[in-house]
Parts: sequence; C-alpha cells; structure tokens
Amino acid sequence: MSPDVWMILAFAGLLIAGVPVAFSLALSGAVGILLGLSPDMLATLGTNTYNSIAKYPLIAIPLFILTGLIFERSGVALRLVRFAQALIGPRHGGLALVAVLVCMIMGGMSGSGPADAAAVAMVMLPSMTKAGYPKPFSATLIAASASTAILIPPSVALILYSIVVPGVDLRALFAAGLFPGMLAGIALLVPAMIVSKHYGWEGGTPVEGAERLSVKTTFKQAIPALFAPVLILGGLRSGLFTPTEAAVVAVAYGAIVGLFLTRELSLRDLWELLGEAAIISGVVMLIIALAGIFAWAGTMLGTFRHLAEWIISLTDNGVLLLILVMLAVLVAGMLLDAISIYLIMMPILIPVMQHFEWNPVWFGILLAMNIAIGQFTPPVAVNLMVTTEVAKIRLEQTLGWALLFVVAMGCALALVAIFPAIALWLPTVLGYNI
Repeated sequence: MSPDVWMILAFAGLLIAGVPVAFSLALSGAVGILLGLSPDMLATLGTNTYNSIAKYPLIAIPLFILTGLIFERSGVALRLVRFAQALIGPRHGGLALVAVLVCMIMGGMSGSGPADAAAVAMVMLPSMTKAGYPKPFSATLIAASASTAILIPPSVALILYSIVVPGVDLRALFAAGLFPGMLAGIALLVPAMIVSKHYGWEGGTPVEGAERLSVKTTFKQAIPALFAPVLILGGLRSGLFTPTEAAVVAVAYGAIVGLFLTRELSLRDLWELLGEAAIISGVVMLIIALAGIFAWAGTMLGTFRHLAEWIISLTDNGVLLLILVMLAVLVAGMLLDAISIYLIMMPILIPVMQHFEWNPVWFGILLAMNIAIGQFTPPVAVNLMVTTEVAKIRLEQTLGWALLFVVAMGCALALVAIFPAIALWLPTVLGYNI
C-alpha cells in the first residue's frame, strides 16, 4: 500500500481506538511523513504546528468564546427569555417559540452552539418542564436551536472556514449565514409548534418573575442583549473594525454589560471566565495546530489530490456529487466537531468545489448547515450532550425528537442548496466579494 493509504488507515484506526482527534491527526500525519517522505522530515513537525495557528484571524476564536461565556454569566439569557415571553404571551407552544428565538439571538453573540445551548437550557428547561413540556423534547429543541449559532454571525465555524479556504471574505460569509440561520430557526419552529398544539402543551406558564413584567419593561432590560448583534454586525458593515477586532469589541461590550448594567458579573467572575475561555480555546487551538501536521503530510504526499480526483471521478453530475458530499459531511458531523471536520475535509473538498465551480461562500454555508445538524444528532451530539446534562436525562431518550428536527433542518438545507440566493443575496447587496 502507498504511504498516503497508510496515513488514512492510521487516522481511522486511531479514531476507532478512542484517541482524541487532535492526536490522531498528528500521529497519522507523522506516519505519512515517516513512510512516504523521510525520517529527517519529522523535524518539520514543530514548524507545521506553529504555522497552523500563527494566523491573525484565529485570534477571533478565543475572543468570541470568551464573549459567549461573559454573556452567559451576565444574566443576558434570562432577560431575553423574559422579553420574548412577555412579547409572545400565553399560547400553546409559546415557550417553544421563546426557546428558538432566544437561541438565535444568543447565537448572534457567542458564535458557539454548546455555549448557546448551555445558557438557554439553564433558563428555559425549568419553566418548560413546569408548563408541561417533556424534558426530552425541550432538551432536543434547545440543542437544535442552539446549532444555528454556527450560521448566525459571528460564527466560530465560519471564521475557521474563511482561514482554511483561501480568498473567501469573512464578512461575506457572515452576511451569507444570516438568512439561512433564520430559515433553520423557522424550520425547527414549525414542527415544534405543531407538536405542542397536538399534545396541548401550554406555553402560558411564565418564566419566574415574568408575570409581573410588561413588554415595555422587559424590552428595556433586554436592550443590552439585543444591541450586541447590532454592534458587531454594524461595525463590520461600516468598516469601523475588522472581524478580528469585532471579537475584541464584543468582549469589551459584554464585560461592560455584565459589570455595570446587569451587575451580575464581578471582577472575580471575569477572571474565572478568562481561565475557562483559555481552557476551551486551548483545546480548539491544539486541534488546529496538530491538524497542521496532517495537512502538510497529506499535501506533500498528494493524498488530498488523489482523494479529490477519486470523488470527481464518481460522477460528472455536480448535483448528485453535491448530495453525496452533503451526506458524507452529515455522517462526519455525527461523529466529529465542526473544527475537526473543516480541517480534515476541506483540503479534499476545495479541489472538488473548484472543479464544479461551486460558489465558495454558498458552499461554506451549506457545510455549516450540515455541521449544525450534526451538533444535535447522536451519537456525538455536543449540543444535545449539554442540554441533556442540564435536564438530567439520558441522551437516548431524545432520539425520536432529534430525528424530527434533523428532517426539519434538512429541509432548510435543501432550500438553500436549491436556491443559492437565500445565502448570497445579502452579501451581494452589501457589496462583498463572493
């Protein structure tokens, strides 16, 4: 067998053996270098790991992670829930609607699905359970809705895509993700409302303390949270700051909100959040760094080129091949996190995308929507793991509801695939390079 085949087999074997993705990538890359190049080339390991993370746009990832943690601790989610509940009022499925809306708004602050799921679940699950919603349904709905965070800007996944795929404007990606993210939220909301009405789940039980608050009062309390996406996107559109600088602005704004407006965040809390964000970011950056070894080895051996040529040879029909790619990404999303999928699959998919002349911005949004589905699809459903832990239920109890929402978001994905203008209209109007 050729060295690149040994490298792929080593990677698959290490994953099956339970070795973490980051180390599986590094070790299999080293196998490829050792067998296909020269033992002397192992000296490049340090350089490749450094080069993988020595990229200015990557600074935005730990900063947006910190932003999500700050807003979660600042009581922002609770204020958004109270405003949405007061706005919608008592009705069947009312709390389901609130959960979806709040997840989408929170996604516009954190850019991270698990952070979004944790913040909303801790606020919404007790009130939804009190209102008669089964815990498996509530946990799955919140997990699915939180997955829109990797579509609605700012998105950590889209930041990484813009780095992996050369020549893609991150501002265009952010703009392109807005309408598909909203469409995904609507697609989840429709079956949630139908099911709530069918079973008579009453969403009229207010969130604790909300029964004494009017729409006007709750709106005033929610203004700092509602203004965050406006600040980030408005600054990007006006050219006031770059996407990386937007992450710094978001952190500063979140700290001001928590320390001085909601006053639920102390300096001690802020220090703890810095440490927590550093740990999460360290895991993310370790994956990116060690994936550099695998990427370099695969490039030097021609592994990615061979795989891309094999995929292209499967069919001349671009539509059929797009469907096959989406199915492959969906399966990968059920097993791996978004960052690993981008780092492993994009070197293979970029030549395929170029061969069929797929728009890279549109293709990036399709990948993000597919990966979002994987975030609440067992067996490895990161968002669902978070919400089931909060709800104190087993993951397998959510399988039926997860399937329902997978079909719903799959319909949204199909619409964006069939009608690319859903993603590309806004960046075109804003004059971004697509």
